[in-house]
Amino acid sequence: MTINGQFPGPTLHVRQGETIIVDVYNKAKYNITIHWHGVKQPRFPWSDGPEYITQCPIQPGAKFSQKVIFSTEVGTLWWHAHSDWTRATVHGAIVIYPKKGSSYPFKKPDMETPIILGEWWKKPIMEVYHDMLQSGGDPNISDAFLINGQPGDLYPCSKQDTFKLMVEKGKTYLLRLVNAAMQELMFFSVAKHKLTVVGTDGAYTKPLTRDVITISPGQTIDVLLEANQKPDHYYMASRVYASAVGVAYDNTTTTALVEYAGDYTPTSPPPLPALPYYNDTSASVNFTGSLRSLASKKYPVNVPKKITHRFVYTISVNSFPCPQNSCAGSNGGRLAASVNNISFVSPSIDILQAYYQGINGVFGARLPDFPKYIFNFTGDNLP
Repeated sequence: MTINGQFPGPTLHVRQGETIIVDVYNKAKYNITIHWHGVKQPRFPWSDGPEYITQCPIQPGAKFSQKVIFSTEVGTLWWHAHSDWTRATVHGAIVIYPKKGSSYPFKKPDMETPIILGEWWKKPIMEVYHDMLQSGGDPNISDAFLINGQPGDLYPCSKQDTFKLMVEKGKTYLLRLVNAAMQELMFFSVAKHKLTVVGTDGAYTKPLTRDVITISPGQTIDVLLEANQKPDHYYMASRVYASAVGVAYDNTTTTALVEYAGDYTPTSPPPLPALPYYNDTSASVNFTGSLRSLASKKYPVNVPKKITHRFVYTISVNSFPCPQNSCAGSNGGRLAASVNNISFVSPSIDILQAYYQGINGVFGARLPDFPKYIFNFTGDNLP
């Protein structure tokens, strides 16, 4: 599935505080919803998009006009399908510029471009999803990771279509990174270049310069790339961070090229960045733990200091028993996600409508604020 025939889909460009209308025509054979990831939608949740939460899906052949209200968000967010696994192919970036008369709290870049990390399966994505449901186990791992829809030079038959970022020495480029992979944290780096983080998830941050960044699924990170190396071709590259023991993962690396303008003979092959090993938890945690809010006079951060309620949530992947241990999950069971031992079941009426119209029997009125079962929540061996 694609949007307007594009993969990734078109980038939306708005200014902070604007409201836009997006007309969605579903010409595919599957239900679809579109979610505006990170957009707060103040006082108007009806177009937020999660299937059966804020709305029922747009059925094949139907149209739905979605009102998207931008408020305090600034920088980069993204949109994606929010029904089953359709977001594997239906997604794109949202660029939110400052209000007219305002400027960036960092050096204005000479150019900017979205860099969207994704995944590719040779099998149709909905078949992957339905096979997972039928087996009760993990989904098949992807066959490739992608940068702007292309696997890159390290995969067969992909070199001619590798994404290329053309740069000029001495100029600064804003890379608007989006991790559209289904459930994988990704390491990302550009050979022989530093990356300076200036924003994440629709908010500015204190500048943070690193060789490698870690970006979670669904996260956006704005980074400045200074073209300050000798003219040549350099790889940008990304691969998975996967720390779970015994869980299969795609151990391939996707690449794109940073190509300097000028008359020279490029190094062959181009330099490849040194990415952390797939289970390097310290590299992942140290990066994420170093991010700080900008917290300036213009962009203050007000954190509530008076705590009135405390909650403990265990977010888990559990296993339901199957007859004769016939499923592909752990111990022959069927995998199911839960919060405090409660799994979500898609209702026939979306939850927001049921809540707003007082329709009973669609959802439970109170999620437990403490787990029903107590165990070592951070232990290696879980019951």
